[in-house]
Amino acid sequence: MPTTRPIRIGTRGSKLALWQAHHVAACLEQEQIASEIVIITTTGDVIQDRSLAKIGSKGVFTEELEESLRTGHIDVAVHSAKDVQSTIPDDLELLAFMKRERVNDVVLSFDSTFSLDRPGITLGTSSTRRKAMFRRFYPNASTAEARGNLQTRLRKLEEGQYDALVLAYAGVHRMEYDKLIRHMLPEKQFVPAAGQGSVAIECARSLDGKLKATLQRILDHPATHTCLLTERAFLRTMEGGCSIPSFALATFTTAGTLQLHGGLISLDGKQYIDETFSTVDAQQAEAMGVRLAESVLSRGGREILDAIRHHRTEA
Repeated sequence: MPTTRPIRIGTRGSKLALWQAHHVAACLEQEQIASEIVIITTTGDVIQDRSLAKIGSKGVFTEELEESLRTGHIDVAVHSAKDVQSTIPDDLELLAFMKRERVNDVVLSFDSTFSLDRPGITLGTSSTRRKAMFRRFYPNASTAEARGNLQTRLRKLEEGQYDALVLAYAGVHRMEYDKLIRHMLPEKQFVPAAGQGSVAIECARSLDGKLKATLQRILDHPATHTCLLTERAFLRTMEGGCSIPSFALATFTTAGTLQLHGGLISLDGKQYIDETFSTVDAQQAEAMGVRLAESVLSRGGREILDAIRHHRTEA
């Protein structure tokens, strides 16, 4: 190892973020590499009374972690991959993407008889994408803002602020709340956000090269890495983050073809533009993500984005 001291793993303080950091630490421990976890509070953790779209979601869960990478306070930062902004600063890099969990959105309720077909239901979610998709596919349902960590959202659900919550399966499963899942939403209809289900490892480019190579060997899952590079290229070309209702899911078929399903939906759910591209050359992964985004934008996506920006300016 290039260093004899423990690897400092930076993370947010939520239970899910700590689970992710401990998972990284456990992987390192299997290789006899010591580590310590450093908890860092981000803007997204502090501001809980506004939607992500209103506070500006670019780097809202990552900025403070990234500054700690620059100062050397931590060696790596652990993020939910879907929270990482589409373009990261030049002095930082995404070193690894860990093996992806199931990507689906799920609906949670304490009511075992809960159904999405029930009239007049209210669903708690902080995701612009999920709100728009429910307006399209379940117009009988209304949505309400649901910020906070998973435990906070579940408390609000128990208090009756919502009839159900809509969340990513990965976090629900990692926190062992599977018993509350009432609906597993199909990923071909409720296409997830870019990066959903994976853990991203970020570091400073100046980090020792041998150490970077060691960490990447232990933590990176190559197939997931290729899929997320594809999705992130799509997102970057769309010039959006989690504050716009875009979606992208890259997968490998059993024949080894890389396939990307991505698109954009209007806030009211009425306009829905999607495309599916594929390639047998994984070296073309990012180029395919760019091409798909350009196609979506040319088919009306730019007008949808302009309308969203106008709506937010007016609001």
